[in-house]
Amino acid sequence: MTETIKITYLSDKIDKLEYIEGKSDWIDLRSAEDVTLKKGDFHLVDLGVSMCLPDGYELLIAPRSSTFKNFGIIQTNSIGVVDEAYGKNSCKDVLMMPVLAMRDTQIHINDRICQFRIIKHQPVIEFVEVMPSDDGEARGGFGSTGVK
Repeated sequence: MTETIKITYLSDKIDKLEYIEGKSDWIDLRSAEDVTLKKGDFHLVDLGVSMCLPDGYELLIAPRSSTFKNFGIIQTNSIGVVDEAYGKNSCKDVLMMPVLAMRDTQIHINDRICQFRIIKHQPVIEFVEVMPSDDGEARGGFGSTGVK
């Protein structure tokens, strides 16, 4: 099923959004500004686009797998969650990526620094409390599946 998303490009210096054929269903976002950061600097990187999301959807923004290697930055909120209220009526609220520089670095206009996907809200969940059972073994908890 195809959804229609209204988008406003706030910069004519960045490439238009597109899927990278055969790679992923995440879509890259680009810096709409040149940024010079010293180690320890925080900056909200302008991504040059605004979107109006349909009701019942949210947008997730995460760094690309190469972002730290290429730019030495981390996204300070780990993953950005943008709900449909953001830019709902005007499509003017600019998407931004909050970053912390782990080394001196430069980001240039049109550099691909993060990615997004749009997903439906999770359904309403009812939690039912149960007691642990004696059958089966625990997996070992978070991070227990090994390295290889």
